[in-house]
Parts: sequence; structure tokens; C-alpha cells
Amino acid sequence: MIERFAAFPGLTEVALQDRLAVFDRVKAALVGDLCLDAYWKADMTQSELSRETPHFPLPIVSETYAPGAGGNVAANLAALKPHSVRIAGVIGQDWRGDVLTRELDTRGIDTSAVIRHPDRVTNAYIKPFRRGLSAVEYEDPRLDFTNREAQSPELDEKVVAAINKLAVSADVLCVSDQFVNGCITDAVRKRLIVLANEGLKVIVDSRYRIGLFQGCLLKPNELECALAAGVPDPHRIRSLGELADMARSFSDMAGSSVCLTLGERGCLLAEAGRAQVMHIPAVDVSPPLDICGAGDTFLSAFACGLGSGANPAEAAFLANRAAAVTIKKINQTGTATRDEIRAVPAAGSGGGFRA
Repeated sequence: MIERFAAFPGLTEVALQDRLAVFDRVKAALVGDLCLDAYWKADMTQSELSRETPHFPLPIVSETYAPGAGGNVAANLAALKPHSVRIAGVIGQDWRGDVLTRELDTRGIDTSAVIRHPDRVTNAYIKPFRRGLSAVEYEDPRLDFTNREAQSPELDEKVVAAINKLAVSADVLCVSDQFVNGCITDAVRKRLIVLANEGLKVIVDSRYRIGLFQGCLLKPNELECALAAGVPDPHRIRSLGELADMARSFSDMAGSSVCLTLGERGCLLAEAGRAQVMHIPAVDVSPPLDICGAGDTFLSAFACGLGSGANPAEAAFLANRAAAVTIKKINQTGTATRDEIRAVPAAGSGGGFRA
């Protein structure tokens, strides 16, 4: 009788070094929802009561910006120093699009296939923080810029053309489908499925539609997988055995290989056509932790691993180590370099993060 899941033994340090060394050859690409993360810091000691309204304004004294959503995956790819990182997506002709393009360009990311359109909004998460006389910092409610309507068929055609341009030379293509009205529409998804069936390594991270990318390699977290698989009580905490069954069932249902990320429990790999599920343990990481962006880091390292010729279990092993780096970077959307991944101790159970 075949056990429903088995533990991946890991990579030796020599094998790890060899795998990371060939990242130099990887031509990585990404298509998906690009976003700007903004951090605005206000010093309330400089605020004066408005003469027109009974409010104290927030005097912004510093502002920092970083790529978010699919842009953060691209930034994580760039931090791994592959041969190239090329991206496609749709942003607006607004100030947020200007800043986002600049932030991507400064990281060495090729944005020539990014489409700017006056009818679209550049997605952005604006995070205001205020500080007064003490060192206590307070975060105000986030300000979100998002598209409220689906993109047009005309833009669908342009996104498909951009994907075709990237696919010609890409070793691996990441898909970041994060927004309800993002650029990965039905028409775009159909093209991605065709490319995957033609042999391109297409890895999908989708918040709402992970089950619709048949034939692509799917990277859901536990909740996304449970919802897509239609299991009862998707929020219930499940044993590793139950999760392995769910990953296997979802893989069969979607006709795709599935890498189910489980945070502190690592990930489960259910490959299409293979009965046994592989468990790749996480890395022991002690608090304090910041899990923001851990899934993006996992996706980037997983993609570079696959693009460099690693098998899916080896790529997931590298991805767990990369995520263990970024969750230790507090109050920032961090990235992991190859040197930082090399310095991570051997994998094991525990870790306390959700990728």
C-alpha cells in the first residue's frame, strides 16, 4: 500500500549550491496584477487644526514605495539575479503608474511589455502611519486604488500579445492573478492554458480563480485550495494527511500539478499522474516574524528553481528557504537573495508563517 504522502529528504549543501548557481541562466517572466505599495509617515506634532474644518490633518514627513502584488513577485525574482526578468500587465496613466514603473525599473525588471491605458487605474495600497510625542506609531485605515470594472476585450488582446512576446524566450512564466477586475481575464487565461499545454512552465498564484487554470502548475495556499476544491468547512484546521488528500483531489480535479503552501508546515506537492503526495517541510524560524509577501517570495524561488531545471520538490525546497528569509524582515515587503538562502539552516518542522 502506498502512503498518501512522503517527506522530501531535502538537498545537500553541495546540491543546494549547485541549484542556486544555475539561476544565472533562467529567463523569468511574469504576467499579472501589478500594484504599488505606499507607506506615508505623518508627524502629528507638526499638525495644526484646520481653519476650515474641525480636523487635524496628517503632515506627511516621509514616503516610501515598493512594487506590490505581481510587482512584488517580480521584485523577488529580480533579487535572485536570474538571467532576466520580464513582466507584462496593465496599469493606468496616473501618478501611481509612474511611481510603480520607476520602482520596477530600478530593480532591473524589464517593463517594456507593461501596458499603460487611460481607462485603467493603477492598483495601489496606501498605508498611512502617524506618530506623536512618543515612539508609538499608529496605522490608519488603508487607502486602496482598484479597478471596479473588467478590462475591455481590446485590452485582453493587448495582454495576450504581451504574453506571446514574453513566452518566446521565457524558461518559466509566473502568473499573479490577485484582483477581481485584474488583467487575467477569461481570454487571457485561455492563452496561458494553451502555452502550458505546449510545454511552457506556467506557475499560477490566483486568489479567487485558482481552479480555472487547467494544465498549469498551481500554487494555492490552504484556504484557496479548500475553496477551489469545494471541501466542507474550508476554514477548518486540517491534519497533514487530510491536506495531502485535498491536494491530491484538487490536482485530479484541475488536471494540474499542485504545490499547496502551508506556512509553518511547509508545502505539499501533488504532481499530476503521481499518486503519492510529497511533503516538503518548512524551516524552523523563531519570532518575531512578518509574513507579508512570503507567498510572493515562495513563488519567485519556486519559479527560478523550475526554470533552472530542478524538479518540483527541489524547487519547493528552495522556495521554503527563501520564504524563511523574508519573514524575518520586519515591517517591510522583503526579498531573498541567493546568499541569504544559502545561509538558512536545514529545513524541518515549524516556522510560524503562512505563505
